[in-house]
Formats: sequence, C-alpha cells, structure tokens
Amino acid sequence: MTIQKIHDLFIESNKVSIDTRKIEQNSVFVAIKGERFDANTFAKEALEKGASYVIIDNADYFIDERTILVDSSLKTLQELAKFHRNYLKLPIIALTGSNGKTTTKELINVVLSKKYITKATIGNLNNHIGVPLTLLSFTKETQIGIVEMGANHQKEIEFLCEIAKPDYGYITNFGKAHLEGFGGVEGVIKGKSEMYTYLRTNNKSVFVNLDDAIQNSKTSDFKRITFSSINQEANVFIKEITANPFVKVSTSEVEIHSHLIGLYNANNINAAITIGNHFEVPFAAIKEAIESYIPENNRSQLLTKGTNEIILDAYNANPSSMMVALENFIQLDKSNKCIIIGDMYELGEESLAEHSAIISFLNANSTFECYFVGKEFFASSWHKDKFHFYQTFEDLANYLSTAKWNNQTILIKGSRGMALERTLEYL
Repeated sequence: MTIQKIHDLFIESNKVSIDTRKIEQNSVFVAIKGERFDANTFAKEALEKGASYVIIDNADYFIDERTILVDSSLKTLQELAKFHRNYLKLPIIALTGSNGKTTTKELINVVLSKKYITKATIGNLNNHIGVPLTLLSFTKETQIGIVEMGANHQKEIEFLCEIAKPDYGYITNFGKAHLEGFGGVEGVIKGKSEMYTYLRTNNKSVFVNLDDAIQNSKTSDFKRITFSSINQEANVFIKEITANPFVKVSTSEVEIHSHLIGLYNANNINAAITIGNHFEVPFAAIKEAIESYIPENNRSQLLTKGTNEIILDAYNANPSSMMVALENFIQLDKSNKCIIIGDMYELGEESLAEHSAIISFLNANSTFECYFVGKEFFASSWHKDKFHFYQTFEDLANYLSTAKWNNQTILIKGSRGMALERTLEYL
C-alpha cells in the first residue's frame, strides 16, 4: 500500500496511536518494535479496542483487511508524517539545543496561541518517534506548528529536519549535553547545527540570540530574526533582565514578570517574545501569555514543603545546565540555603572530570551545605570533609528520613535517571 493511500486512511481517522493502553476510537495503530517488546503482538488488541486499522511489519500478526503489512512500521510512521507535513503546508517552527528546549517550546506555544491555532510537541516527544507523532497531531485547523527536536548523536537533527521541513528554526544554546554520543562539545555544536544547515540550504529563516557568539557567527548569512540585551539593532532589544528568584525582562514596549526561576530562563523568555513579535502577536498579549505560564514536570518549580522553600529542577541535568543553576542559586538573596544535586548522565569519558569540576566550583563559591548523590559524584568525592556524598539515592533517603530541615531554601537538580523529585517526601 502506498503512503498516499495510508494517508487517506489516516485522514479518515485523523489519529495515530503507538500504545494500546491509550488507544482511541477510529485511530490508526502503528506497531513499533521496542527494545523490550514487539508491538505487532498487540495488533489484535488494538482493533478490539476501537482502532480502524493497524500497521504491522510482521506477517505472523496479520488479521484481516484492516491490517496493513509494511516492511518497517517505524519507517512508515516517519514517511506518513513527512507526507502529512507536505499535505498541510502550514508554517512550522523547529527548535533544538542543549538546554531549555521544552520550556522555550511551551513559552512559544502560549504566546502564539494568543493569536493563532497552534499545536506543539507534547512533553518532550522530540525524537525519531516523537517528532512524527507531533506532525501527525497537526490538522487542517492548525495555523502554526511547533516542533521540538532532541538528539544525542550526529545526523539526528538532520534526519528530523528532513521529516518536519521547518520554515523557521531556533537553537536555544550549545552546551555540555550528551557528550558521550556527540563526541565532545565540538560534536554537540556540529550536531545541533545540522538545523542551521537545513535552514540555510532551503532558504528558511532562523531566530537568533545575538548575545550567543556561536549562534551569531553561524547565522551571519541567514534570513534571521534577532534578539539581544547588548545590540540595540536587534529586532527585539531586551533592556533589563533580573531574577530573584523569578525572571523579569523588559523591552521598550513591555515589562514581563514570569514564574520562571533563574537567569538561565531569560533567553527562553526572550526567544518567545521575539517569535511572538515576528508573528505580530501584540506585546500586551505576549506579556499576558508569559506571565500566566506556570512551569511543571520538575522544571524550575518553586515549591513549599513545611517551612522549606524548594527549587525543584530535577527533570534533567548536564554540566552546562548544572552550572547555570548553581550560579543562579549562589546569587539568590536568601538565607539558610542548601543544595541536593545528583549525577549527570551520558558524559562518557568526560564524566569524572565534569563531576569533579562541579565540586571544585562549589568548593570555591558555596557558603552553604552541599549534598551530592550518585556513583559519579561519589567517585569524585575529594572534599568529604566539607561536603556530603551519598553513593545511592537510598543512602541519601536514609539520612533525610532522620534529618530535620526547617526554614531552608533548597535547590534540587540532577539527571532524569536520578529522579531526585523523590526527595520531596523527606523534606
């Protein structure tokens, strides 16, 4: 069956599912093989739960005329998404970067939705499966699509751009993330810049933070829309940025008081302002949208537990995001501060050095209690006389279960695998 014919069937249903636990009536179920399961085995269940068609790549699970047998279900999902993107012909904004992708994407979405019918990546479904699913969620009613793209190896952003074919792109930053897969910081820059290559080759536009030297230098020959807190010739000039703890930014047109913590979130806000302005969203509406945005999902959340104030930034961590979070926390005008930070993953051969660098930074700059948890920090624990080190979360939990913390301002940050939001039940 051709992709066009499959697309015709998809349009009849206008829904795609890859999980029978979340199957919707009149949907197309795509059976994708995972590391621990073969979704072909769920094809019959999908039909029984209301799917109109199932796409499989194992003939052993063929059922009836509602079964579409293909060579690769995953490739078919990707080709279907590419066909659908061309079919809709709507403007698409793509974004990637080492840190801040999801927050920036959500800010762009709330801003643009003040004027347009928008659809954006749900959560962080930003990989070779998530991007196709995002594209297939767009409909004829969608006026602007916003697609987040993640990667931990070379050529992934290039591949995702060929599927999504963005009209606009934005790279939040180039940091020390996924060093193991990219092969170091230069590999990160090369990998993320695959978006620039696509946009340049196809004569598309890019949003640029002129204060970021890498972004500025790599886009000098582009059609670009810019923002800056230094260069007043930028399309949007940011007059003032403060954070204590919430970020406030000011332009000549508007002053925005956000619910986002930390100066590192300022550029996420600035990008959303710039993109909204480019698409002619009134500044008053931009202000309303950003000021109403409340972070969740363990990203820069300000919480209260008893008498303690907690900055929960435990969704993920890498050396770049960890450092800016610590720098921001150090400058906060708060008494009785302390931190709980966990291992940073996917750093490869650089792991020990990067974890040691964080300890060295805090040794030189902290005046508060520091609690480190995880095998990598424990292996780097050369300041046991000054700091507290726990090899496992259970070791930390045993301590916290007997500790009595009151009137503290606490930063909690670590990689997703550390799941440090678990500490909340002990504070």
